[in-house]
Amino acid sequence: MTVGTDSPAQARSAAPHAPEQPGAGPEPPESGRPQPEPATIAGSASAEPAASAASLGFAGLDPDDLPDGLVIADETGRVVSFNAAAARITAVPGDRALGLPLDRALPLEDLKGRRWWALTDPYGGLSTRRGQPERNLLLPGGREVLVSARYVREHPTGPVRRVVVSLRGTEARRRTERSHAELIATVAHELRSPLTSVKGFTATLLDKWERFNDEQKRLMLETVDADAGRIKRLIAELLDISRIDSGRLEVRRQPVDIAAAVGRHIQVHITGGQSPDRFFVRIRPRLPALWADPDKIDQILGNLLENAVRHGDGTVTIEVAPTTLGDDGEEGTEVTVRDEGPGIPEASMSRVFTRFWRGSKRGGTGLGLYIVKGVVEAHGGTITVGRGPRGGAEFRFILPVGTPAHLL
Repeated sequence: MTVGTDSPAQARSAAPHAPEQPGAGPEPPESGRPQPEPATIAGSASAEPAASAASLGFAGLDPDDLPDGLVIADETGRVVSFNAAAARITAVPGDRALGLPLDRALPLEDLKGRRWWALTDPYGGLSTRRGQPERNLLLPGGREVLVSARYVREHPTGPVRRVVVSLRGTEARRRTERSHAELIATVAHELRSPLTSVKGFTATLLDKWERFNDEQKRLMLETVDADAGRIKRLIAELLDISRIDSGRLEVRRQPVDIAAAVGRHIQVHITGGQSPDRFFVRIRPRLPALWADPDKIDQILGNLLENAVRHGDGTVTIEVAPTTLGDDGEEGTEVTVRDEGPGIPEASMSRVFTRFWRGSKRGGTGLGLYIVKGVVEAHGGTITVGRGPRGGAEFRFILPVGTPAHLL
């Protein structure tokens, strides 16, 4: 292992509708509240009576600005607003839906094929009902859509004055479900191999203990211990992913000597058979005091060095330098890990920190760099990937000093 130091100057910064009521007009204004001038809401039919934007909850807002589908039916059960997102999700032109009864504009069915508006009966059902929670329903042709509804009443048990329906596509939910299914499949595959090994060796030892000498027994138990460690690491990765996705990853800050941590990880690789000459460490002077979670820092360094050793070639360079963050000049520590291998294709750069990304087919779950990014960001830092001076992969993460508030 080669260690280099440099001067500070060299440091880099690095439903069915209600009966129609002839002559029904807009709702009376609420007493004591100034009312805007009547205006036809965006997307409403010209044949319908004009309704004020404020009375329908759209003061200063165009329904087409909403990202989700929005359908509003008046007290007669006819559609008075059908925004652009609703037209996109349902494939029904907005001008065709306006003025139609709600159950014709949105002919929804539940997953058993029953007509949803007939089941829920918003205008004639229980007078205490306030709406319907989000659920999966079917549009004509069997296309799924997420639907929720709100029944607007002037009084808690009064007649329904408006039915407000929200529509969302199911694509995002399906992507999440596919991601979860892929995670389960990956974990099951990764667990199967070490569990099979553990089960096989323990069963063999229990069944034929007296047939093996001490050296053979030790070899089997060492294999069992290594596979058990692999299972433990995989479970720890799953727990980290769960905490990262839910925003519950805890960081227990303590003073961390990051230069010493780098040295420890390099020593592990040297003990495992790597040549000391493969590593070059450059520690810049005047590093700021770093407060971070020591276990999480070990996790970051372990993943990045493992990737460089396993997937890269040539010398692995680790550089630790002081830096500044943001416009306020906050102090921080910058750590760069680079190798001299083939590097990461330009087309893959944007996917490096996503789940299941693998730089090669040489094993691994593809979760390590996703976890590294989550841990760095939990510290308030950033991490980037690029191409090193000699073509290999270069990972650089920056951590703020992170001094606890009570010590400032």
